[in-house]
Amino acid sequence: MAAWFDRITAIEELDDAPFDAALVAEMERLATTRPLPRLRFSTPTFKEYDTTDVKGCGKNSFPAFSITAGACALDCDHCQAKILEPMIPATNPAMLDQKVRDLIRLQGLQGFLLSGGSNRKNEIRYERFYPVIEGLKRDFPDLKVAIHTALTDEAGARRMESAGVDTAMMDVIGSQDTIREVYHLDRPVEDFEATLAALTATKMEVSPHIVVGLHYGEIRGEANALDIIARHPVNALVLVVIMPFYAKPGTFKTPETADVGRIFLEARLRLPNQQVLLGCARPAGMHKRVTDAYAVMAGLDGIAFPAEGAVQVAKVTGRDWHQEHACCSIKIGASLGKGVGLKIRSCAA
Repeated sequence: MAAWFDRITAIEELDDAPFDAALVAEMERLATTRPLPRLRFSTPTFKEYDTTDVKGCGKNSFPAFSITAGACALDCDHCQAKILEPMIPATNPAMLDQKVRDLIRLQGLQGFLLSGGSNRKNEIRYERFYPVIEGLKRDFPDLKVAIHTALTDEAGARRMESAGVDTAMMDVIGSQDTIREVYHLDRPVEDFEATLAALTATKMEVSPHIVVGLHYGEIRGEANALDIIARHPVNALVLVVIMPFYAKPGTFKTPETADVGRIFLEARLRLPNQQVLLGCARPAGMHKRVTDAYAVMAGLDGIAFPAEGAVQVAKVTGRDWHQEHACCSIKIGASLGKGVGLKIRSCAA
């Protein structure tokens, strides 16, 4: 049988894609030393989504809410609060409670992500929303709640846990220069590890994120971030890739896909017993197609909003796959389908 490189470069959606032949060969070699896990394609309802092989969800089954609407005090160079724009505003507890209950009743909501803009210390003030989560979890025990924690302490982590939060997510930054220059934040790397330690001391599932290329598109603190995460009992690691179109023109470059692929492989090797996932954020176009192909070949456990060609790469690597309409960090309900090359029906059907 032909090598992976020859077979993936023959996929129509990956025609003329700039794959690194040596990296693909290394991924193929390592795949012979361990079984590749079943691949999960996540299609949460944060945005509309549709490809040839994987369809999005017509219902708002797992939306994202922002408690600050589009406001964020940090105004980080890579985001400028734009990541909050597609989220549903829920700027007071009553608004969150009503919107969640309406979506449960009208659209079969199964869970939600709670997020918001940070203050100048990279903290999000969720305290007044916790009674709402408690009430929702009491009335709907199967409802799944994920939260972007930002930086917090042991007391804050325990309060999230006691409110009924299922999954806690945070960015881990391994470079002090990146914290200062990109985040405009005067806090040390150690505060990010302390937050991770506090979260993993609870019963919540903890899914830290690493933004590949966060330092203006350079690969700088990612290895240290992996070191930090490997020291703690996380449930999953979510990798995302910097998207320069959120930033001011000319401030960021796009990381090379091969550099991204090497980080995927290193993360897989460093965390062999945890879920390693490719999250929502990454550059579009051919960059995304190549990035997603590397994620499949590196043995990552899941991909959010997979690009065209990802299903074909899964077939080349012999990987079974299934789809869920939820955030990649959290599992809800039963899978909508499975199988290499199987087209999944829309959840609105």
